[in-house]
Amino acid sequence: MTTVDPPVDVLLSDGSTVQLRPISPADAPDIVAMHGRFSERTRYLRYFSPYPRIPERDLIRFVTVDHRDREAFVVLAGDRIVAVGRYERLGPQAPEAEVAFVVEDAHQGRGIGSVLMEHLADAARRNGIMSFVAEVLPANGTMLRVFADFGYQVQREYADGVVHLSFPIAPTEATLAVQRGREHRTEARSIARLLAPRGIAVYGASATGQGVGAAVLGHLRDGGYPGAVVPVHPTASTVAGLPAYPAAVDAGVPVDLALVAVPPEAAAEVVADAAAAGVHGLVVISAGFAEAGPEGAAAQRALVRAAHAAGMRVVGPNCLGVANTDPAVRLNATLAPALPPAGRVGIFSQSGAFGVALLAEADRRGLGLSSFVSAGNRADVSGNDLLQYWQDDPGTDVIMLYLETFGNPRKFARLARRIGRAKPVVALASPARPIGVGDSAGPDEAAVAALFAQSGVIRVDTVPELLDVGVLLANQPLPAGGRVGVVGNSPALTGLAATACVGQGLTVVDGYPRDVGPRAGAAEFAAALAETAGDDRVDALVVVFAPPLPGQHAEVDADVTAALPAALALGKPTVATFLVGRLPAGVPAYGGVEEAVRALARVHRYAEWLRRPPGVAPELPRIDPAAGQAALRVDTADPAALLAAYGINVVASVLVASVDGAVDAAARLGFPVALKAAAPGLRHRLDLGAVRLDLPDALAVHRAYAELAVGFGAGVLVQPMVAPGVACVVELVEDPAFGPVVGFGLGGVATELLGDRAWRAVPLTDRDAAELVEEPRAAPLLRGHRGAAPVDRGALADLLLRVGRLADEQPRVRSLTLNPVLARPDGISVLHAQVQVGGVAARPDTGPRRL
Repeated sequence: MTTVDPPVDVLLSDGSTVQLRPISPADAPDIVAMHGRFSERTRYLRYFSPYPRIPERDLIRFVTVDHRDREAFVVLAGDRIVAVGRYERLGPQAPEAEVAFVVEDAHQGRGIGSVLMEHLADAARRNGIMSFVAEVLPANGTMLRVFADFGYQVQREYADGVVHLSFPIAPTEATLAVQRGREHRTEARSIARLLAPRGIAVYGASATGQGVGAAVLGHLRDGGYPGAVVPVHPTASTVAGLPAYPAAVDAGVPVDLALVAVPPEAAAEVVADAAAAGVHGLVVISAGFAEAGPEGAAAQRALVRAAHAAGMRVVGPNCLGVANTDPAVRLNATLAPALPPAGRVGIFSQSGAFGVALLAEADRRGLGLSSFVSAGNRADVSGNDLLQYWQDDPGTDVIMLYLETFGNPRKFARLARRIGRAKPVVALASPARPIGVGDSAGPDEAAVAALFAQSGVIRVDTVPELLDVGVLLANQPLPAGGRVGVVGNSPALTGLAATACVGQGLTVVDGYPRDVGPRAGAAEFAAALAETAGDDRVDALVVVFAPPLPGQHAEVDADVTAALPAALALGKPTVATFLVGRLPAGVPAYGGVEEAVRALARVHRYAEWLRRPPGVAPELPRIDPAAGQAALRVDTADPAALLAAYGINVVASVLVASVDGAVDAAARLGFPVALKAAAPGLRHRLDLGAVRLDLPDALAVHRAYAELAVGFGAGVLVQPMVAPGVACVVELVEDPAFGPVVGFGLGGVATELLGDRAWRAVPLTDRDAAELVEEPRAAPLLRGHRGAAPVDRGALADLLLRVGRLADEQPRVRSLTLNPVLARPDGISVLHAQVQVGGVAARPDTGPRRL
């Protein structure tokens, strides 16, 4: 049965939105209308002739496609078709198709051609088409650039006044890089327009000065926003001393942003009015949408659909607002009456309540803010969009996120790995996950926390911890290592700091902690700090100061904060816990020793991640994605065929239900054999007697089957014997924060109970695979424990890379377990595979761009 792609919203190069959907016969009048708006040049370049009108026969063919051999997509700006792209297969079952598209003159140069190309290529590949051909006039430089800039290996021939192009459409690293680069630029641009508007319309501000809308309007004015502020009110002529208008367009000024504080039932009218004024984005502060139940969710979907149709993006609904402290913008479009001082930290909060707490705490600690976005229900704009924007924002050095859920977990992990290399990302996000499927519950809380770290994200648990790390990153350099020098004037506090360092994985350098004593003055404290900062063995300083007891200090220079600047000048990160006095600017201050050390340890782990090379995705022989997909097309998936398509061979096994069947199977497989109880969870339980090994003949098989049938049921698996080895387990599950993740651990009940598994997010690099093998606590068994021969860890890493590739390319695979995998010095053997398959569904962060 032919599948028709649903409509999708996409971002263009100017940051605005359009809808892309398959063409239908009902589009015929709109196609004629679009054709009538083409310039003569556009018609000539597309059709190689003046082609002033579309004949009825051509029109019917244009709008009637089978969505397999012939496909066409239209692009709509509002309710008007502004572009169409199509492919047509060159003969029955041919692997080639001709591709062409045309964009209305007024919308050329907005990136519509590249979006159409992505979606046409994706649809063609799903229908067995392997390459595109196109014919382009030499004068059509724009179209030639669309093909040339896509990353495909384009072959050109010039004949009869036409450039003939042909190119394979299989995705490659080059095409993916081009697509991701366009995604980054379009999403960043759409957010930039939200945070630096030329003018702002405010909907829902009452003339009485009461309510949410009036509050936001007041904060906007009090913050010093220099652009035009346009209150939109149905009857009032002034609101908060500003001229008000019944429609935003009536103000006669450019308006890029709309602040919306009206009830949900009035939202549609607001969207229409904002669209008429040319607004780029809506910040919907109003509640009563998806968080209020099914009716609110329907209203939210309608709001976003209408906004996207008008080219607008949506922040919210049910959000706190947006802010930008750039002196040229001074935007406080939030419910917070005051913002933190201007600085270089960008903050994203999904929750409005947490957003208020974040801003207040940042202000209290003097943490400088660059920009802030609260997404509320996150109906459209998300943390991923802000990551794209902040990556290149010259005013932002540190990114802080509060995340309740992940709308597109794979994309978050991908962006974090890339952006974290340039700017630290600190996230307040729960490590808890729902129980997984299959034999494994997936990563536990500790493992999910590690997954964040492995993606370059510094994960924290509370708002104070988020600020603890943020102020350190914003004010201090990264540590060059984990060696710490502790200096203080209290033996109790310096000892506590040293203990905390050890607990957080930091190393206290020999000779520390250094206690200068409670009677030390500023000069003595300064000397100790300077000596510690100059110690080549020390990478970071932890400074603790307790107030002196009455009568202990008689010196005027007892203010030891004066000792810190000299130490800071040497460029080593310093955290301080001062129980008296105020620290100088730039020194992160903490209420307790443990908080200071924990923040330093988290930043140290991030710095270590930065120092490690990111790894590469190596080429793997014997990979056949098409064969893997074929193994999943049948009603019951064929795990052996699926794995074989990725170069993973599973030792043959036969399920029997009688003693005669067991003997016959053993004879066919060849002696010696192993018999295993077939019930789930028992196939590798040698400790329960559910496995019989090394059975040399039919008599031994007869006896072993009888014993297993009595204890565990008639179902028994028969397998040929393989050489012994260290039992390992490889797993694949879907994680809500990271998408598909691959786990590795050693087999056995004890390691399962202890949760001794290492996890990495897909796609895996060679470094990921090597670290997976080395990370479990039981990994020394693989390296030759107590005189045993080391196993082939390279073969295990290769197996993990193949599982990761399978997970990346086969989204129908919901979970996979290889248990046991026997690892030996000469290689590995996979004895059993269990696969759970779901329906065909688009996996986020794969395929062509879409919102």
